[in-house]
Amino acid sequence: MSEDLVASGLRKRFGSVQAVDGVDLRIRSGERLGIIGPNGAGKTTMMDVVTGKTRPDEGRVLFGKDVDLTELDEAEIANLGIGRKFQKPTVFESLTVFENLDLALKGDRGTFKTLFARLSGSQREQIDGVLEAIRLTERRRELAGALSHGQKQWLEIGMLLAQEPELMLLDEPVAGMTDAETEQTVVLLHEIARDHSVIVVEHDMEFVRNLDCRVSVLHEGSVIAEGAMDSIQANPRVIEVYLGR
Repeated sequence: MSEDLVASGLRKRFGSVQAVDGVDLRIRSGERLGIIGPNGAGKTTMMDVVTGKTRPDEGRVLFGKDVDLTELDEAEIANLGIGRKFQKPTVFESLTVFENLDLALKGDRGTFKTLFARLSGSQREQIDGVLEAIRLTERRRELAGALSHGQKQWLEIGMLLAQEPELMLLDEPVAGMTDAETEQTVVLLHEIARDHSVIVVEHDMEFVRNLDCRVSVLHEGSVIAEGAMDSIQANPRVIEVYLGR
């Protein structure tokens, strides 16, 4: 099971824009956390800081008791077991679903050399398990480019799972999905959360509610509310700056 992640006093300015302004955030081992807020609230910048894409002007992000992620680069953070899925799927469309997962397996075996390496029995079992989890077992030999948008989202989540992360950060994982795909993604993320910590950034309020997780609301770079979805939706400040729009 994963380590706790604790962000404290995060600040990041881009020119005249204070993108992140004193954010404190914590996700405990094995927890699900939903992050919501209007466009420009600082959600993406905060994810960028956690994953090493952006360095904060102030603050730190501890993973476990003594590892400060703000001192590491993106590759070092990924090797610690922190994986991120961006909003737009970035799968290899000219490769099969199986080959995409083969490439993603944990361990640096070289990118396309991987396709010609013999998989061990345990590696094949691992891919089979991921295929089952992401509901793509029957599509394993098909080109990723032939998948629906929602299925590509699942494949990218599967590629993260294949890397065996401790903490998964998912940026709008149901954007563009059908209602049926969104419902299946809720079930998928509940299953994933049995063995992984998961942070989800989303605009779909009903989806976040169905995740049944703690929710943090960002506005103008700061956390303005945190708690269960019922309390969030009843919070006057949240209604004023976000839900009332």
